[in-house]
Amino acid sequence: MQEISSLDVTGEWEDRALCRTVDADIFFAPGATQEYRAKVVCKTCPVRAECLAYALRYRVEHGVWGGLTDRERRRVLNRTRSTTWNPETAMRATASAAS
Repeated sequence: MQEISSLDVTGEWEDRALCRTVDADIFFAPGATQEYRAKVVCKTCPVRAECLAYALRYRVEHGVWGGLTDRERRRVLNRTRSTTWNPETAMRATASAAS
């Protein structure tokens, strides 16, 4: 597992994330309604790809990140053998997992 540096945790992309403007509980509360609300925020977020790449790279286990739930991210990780998650590879893997 890669070590998370302070630069990775406080990346520039986080400052532009739409989730910073809403109650964070919707991203971590169980239930389909909460997941739907979180995904609505993620859908128009300008840093969705960066967020998803971060969650995939560091195997974030809980919550909605980059518009995917923890179950959806596990499915992407199980179907994809990428060792370098960046925004482009994250979105490409998500698109191929949906098809």
